[in-house]
Amino acid sequence: MPGGRLTQQDRQQIALGLADGLAYAEIARRLGRPTSTITREVMRNGGPTGYRADLAHRAAERRVHRRRPAAARGAESVPQPHGRDPEAVLEFEEAFTTVFMASGMPKMMARVLVCLYTTDSGSLTASELVQRLQVSPASVSKAIAFLEEQGMVRRERDERRRDRYSVDDDVWYQSMVASARALAQVVETARQGVTVLGPRTPAGARLEGAARFLDFVSESTTRAAEQAREILYTKPETVSGGTAGPGPGHR
Repeated sequence: MPGGRLTQQDRQQIALGLADGLAYAEIARRLGRPTSTITREVMRNGGPTGYRADLAHRAAERRVHRRRPAAARGAESVPQPHGRDPEAVLEFEEAFTTVFMASGMPKMMARVLVCLYTTDSGSLTASELVQRLQVSPASVSKAIAFLEEQGMVRRERDERRRDRYSVDDDVWYQSMVASARALAQVVETARQGVTVLGPRTPAGARLEGAARFLDFVSESTTRAAEQAREILYTKPETVSGGTAGPGPGHR
């Protein structure tokens, strides 16, 4: 039923939808499910070209049997702050990770970013990331290097001289700017290709069209990021009745 766990029949319908070339949103609509549920299901089970309904269903059953005792123990030994539901937090983290993966981010990088972003402090050491994610230090190190390169994580030293890795209000702005710079490099290289291949040749014309398109996207992205940056610093205010409203921006 909608909102519950996917059934084997649901998974068969997902497989058929993928075979027919349907978008995740359309498959979700037909099943009465959120698009994120379908995206997460496909990405954790081989992706759109490797998804198999029977294998996905067996994997889901194994996860249920393996996770329930562990989740119960974890909920008792490490309570979530602010009265959060541990299972709901876990489900959200998995969904958020899947969305990043669907956009092209490698899985470990996505897991590290989500871990940082869903931590109230927004800051963890490498050893804390290793403990939370239950992965090797090398995996965390590689993920952090990737995220730093993309401008999505900031490194700083704490009072104990340990490296801490942080996400803050500016992370999405810096990420958009880094993406725009990467596109600008593609534009520059493509235009070098136009010169080499000849502007009046089919290949040269194709590269020039790509360069003009990406140049427009790069400039538009940078401009939009600058115009919208203040939104990242606008904090919700608590108003009467306990609801949140927009607060003034601040730097």
